[in-house]
Amino acid sequence: MIKTFEVKTDHHDQMIDVTNQVESWVQQEGIDEGMIVVTSMHTTAGLTVNENADPDVKTDMLRRLREVYPWDHPEDRHMEGNTAAHMKTSTVGHAQTLLIENGRLVLGTWQGLYFCEFDGPRNRRFKAKIMT
Repeated sequence: MIKTFEVKTDHHDQMIDVTNQVESWVQQEGIDEGMIVVTSMHTTAGLTVNENADPDVKTDMLRRLREVYPWDHPEDRHMEGNTAAHMKTSTVGHAQTLLIENGRLVLGTWQGLYFCEFDGPRNRRFKAKIMT
C-alpha cells in the first residue's frame, strides 16, 4: 500500500514535522508491526529524522545548511539558480525508512520525521509505503 501526502510550505527553507500524519495513516491501516519507507517526490525537498522537542534545533539546522550552501554562490551554474536547494536535499536525503512496532513509528523520545523544504514556498508531495 502506498499513500501520497500533500505538504504546503510557507517559507523558502522550512522543516515541517510530519510524524503525526504518517503515524495516523499507519494506525488507520491497522498495521501493528512492519516498516515504512517515506520518500520526497522532489529534488529540492527531502526528509530527515531529528529532534522534535526544541524548535531551535530546526532553526539552527536551517541556518547551518544556509551557511554551508549559500543561495548566491558565484560559481553555481544551474540555470534555475537553486543549486543550494539541490545540495541541501542531497545532504539530508530524499527518503527515510522507519520501523513500526505496536502500531507506532519507532522513534526515540526526542525524534520526529520532518519534511524539509529548501526551495519554497510550494505545494509538495511525499509518498509512503508500508511493508509488513
